[in-house]
Amino acid sequence: MKVLYKNCPAVLVALFVFVTCLFSGLYVRAASQYYYQIKIYHFKTAAQEARLDAYFQNAYIPALHKAGVKNVGVFKVLKQDSLDKKIYVYIPYKTWDALENTDQKLLKDQEYLEAGKDYLEAPSNNSAYTRIETIVLRAFPGAPEPGMPNLTAKKADRIYELRSYESATEKYNASKVKMFNVGDEIGIFKGYNFNAIFYAEVIAGSHMPNLMYMTTFNGLQDNKDKWKLFFADEKFKALGKMAEYQKNVSKSESLFLYPADYSDY
Repeated sequence: MKVLYKNCPAVLVALFVFVTCLFSGLYVRAASQYYYQIKIYHFKTAAQEARLDAYFQNAYIPALHKAGVKNVGVFKVLKQDSLDKKIYVYIPYKTWDALENTDQKLLKDQEYLEAGKDYLEAPSNNSAYTRIETIVLRAFPGAPEPGMPNLTAKKADRIYELRSYESATEKYNASKVKMFNVGDEIGIFKGYNFNAIFYAEVIAGSHMPNLMYMTTFNGLQDNKDKWKLFFADEKFKALGKMAEYQKNVSKSESLFLYPADYSDY
C-alpha cells in the first residue's frame, strides 16, 4: 500500500497525460474534417449564364484561391430545366471559420471587387441570377478531405454524379451515415474507382436530414458499368441486409453534372 501511495502522483500524471492526448487526438481528427459549401445559382437566360461564367472564372475562383481555397468546382447540369437553369459551385473549406468568413473577406479585396464588378454591381432588374441556394456539409470521418478525380477522359466528356440520400428521421440519417463510415460503404466505392470528390453530411439545407456525395466518371457508360459492379458486390449486399441499416433512406436523388472548362475539378 505504501508503494502504491508513493507512486500515486506519478500514476495520476501519467493518467492525465494519457487522457489529454486522447482528447487532443479526437479533437485533431474532428478538426481535420473539411466543411463544404455548395452554391446553386438559379438563372433563366443565356446572357445570365455568360455573366456567371465570367464572374466565376475571372473574379470568384481567383479570389477564393487567393483566400486559401485550393480547388473550386463549377458544374453545369447535363439536362437543364428550361424554366429553372442551375449552376453548382462546390467550395471546400478546411475549417468552419474559413467557411463562415471567406465571403466577407472577399468584399474587402479590391482586386476581386474590380474583376467582378459587372456581376457585383448589376442592377436589380438585370442581375446575373434569379436566386442562390446554399447547402453546407461536414465531411465524413471516413473521407475527411476532398478528393481529386483521377480520370482519363477530356474534361468536356466527364460526368460528375451528385447524389443525395434523405432519411425519414435524424436517427435513420445517423444510421446511413454510419453505414458509409463504420460499415465502410466508402471503401466499396473506392474498390470500384468511383473517384469521389466528397462524402458528407448536410448540416444546413432544404432537404434535411440527408447526406450527399459526389463521384466522377469518364462518361455515362463508365458510370453505368461501375454502378453495375457496385450493386453486385457481395459486401454491399451483406451490408444492406444488416438490421441496423434497414429503412435508413426514404428518398434518393441523383443529378448528372459536367464541369465548366475553367473548373478546378
